[in-house]
Amino acid sequence: MIRHGPLNLITDIDGLLVGNAEDHHLKSGVTAVLCPDGATAAVQILGGAPGSRETDLLEPHNSVETINAVALSGGSAFGLDAGSGVQAALHEKGIGFAIGPYRIPLVPAAILFDLANGGAKDWGRYSPYRELGYMAANNARQSFELGTAGAGTGALTAGFKGGLGSASLVLDSGISIGALVAVNPLGTVNIDRGPHFWAAPFELRAEFGGLGYPAPMSQSATQVRLKFRDMESHHLPPERTSTTIAVIATDAALSKAEAKRIAIAAHDGFSRAIWPTHTPGDGDLVFALSTAKSGIHPEADDFIDLCAGAAAVMSRAIARGVYEAVAADGDIMPAWRSAFPQYVRQDEASQP
Repeated sequence: MIRHGPLNLITDIDGLLVGNAEDHHLKSGVTAVLCPDGATAAVQILGGAPGSRETDLLEPHNSVETINAVALSGGSAFGLDAGSGVQAALHEKGIGFAIGPYRIPLVPAAILFDLANGGAKDWGRYSPYRELGYMAANNARQSFELGTAGAGTGALTAGFKGGLGSASLVLDSGISIGALVAVNPLGTVNIDRGPHFWAAPFELRAEFGGLGYPAPMSQSATQVRLKFRDMESHHLPPERTSTTIAVIATDAALSKAEAKRIAIAAHDGFSRAIWPTHTPGDGDLVFALSTAKSGIHPEADDFIDLCAGAAAVMSRAIARGVYEAVAADGDIMPAWRSAFPQYVRQDEASQP
């Protein structure tokens, strides 16, 4: 039986906490994923316009094995300050890589472009992202909001608001895997600008409406639709205006090289849920985390299942990010829930 964890969030992975902080006037925010006991980590970047911090240390041939947190932020390059805020919060708690009497919190970070989304970006000399990162880290807990929250606050897709999404999956081996993603692609998550999601085959328990695929599939479904292409008022070229950033995590015991393979596999979830993806205008990035809390080191067959699960859970998280987004003052794109209220599940709480 295919099932998700009790929260259907990345925090179903033992050893992880997630915190959000956002400024709705700014229409931007930060999401922090904390690993208080450390986590083996890796990264895979496939987009053509990435923005990141401390990703070199995650390569399997480099020395440090574990990190303490990941920061996902809006704000384009300004948002890289969020990593410093998360680092400051961990430093206050005495969490970090120990070198003699010193502890250095290791916080890789990635950003997305959400500057041209209708929010006020006139912040003066210094951006607010360091403080938002600090707040996000101090807000970290097991349950957290999806949609218009954290790093997904100002996210947009081609047609609808984007948002923060998460999902989890329990494999037959007993291993759990979860995804967290700020959905802000150049392309579209929905088929032909309708209510249906490209990720539909992987949906569990109608977590993003239970609509499946449209039947018949429109002949225009695979037409390439790009954010801002038809929005001349924003005077923005489609390149360098997007990016989907994510974390894939498991309680399996993995090496850095195996974690990198999971990050690579999770990008297949992007391809299942976003059309098109990994474009020159997207900085698409996936961090991978292994908390090893299950004590299970997967054998060859189970590792293949883990890679497949990484793609499936990531695709679901992407769809949930758009499904859970809500309308706000000053929006330049509609929320899916406002466009298709008849398809919102009536028995659900819109947030975990």
